Amino acid sequence: MKKIALAAALSVSASTAFAGNMDAPVMEAPIIVEEAAAGSSAGIVVPLLILAVVAAAVSM
Repeated sequence: MKKIALAAALSVSASTAFAGNMDAPVMEAPIIVEEAAAGSSAGIVVPLLILAVVAAAVSM
């Protein structure tokens, strides 16, 4: 009976000791989130509004 218990204990410890493989762990690439760039006309809207306000003020 002791031999059976010893064999069972060794088989359990041997199977857990060699679980897995020798390959390197696979790491997933990090997710990079970029903010959306503003439209190409975004830099000209403010100067055009200022020009329109100045033109309206001069015409009064």
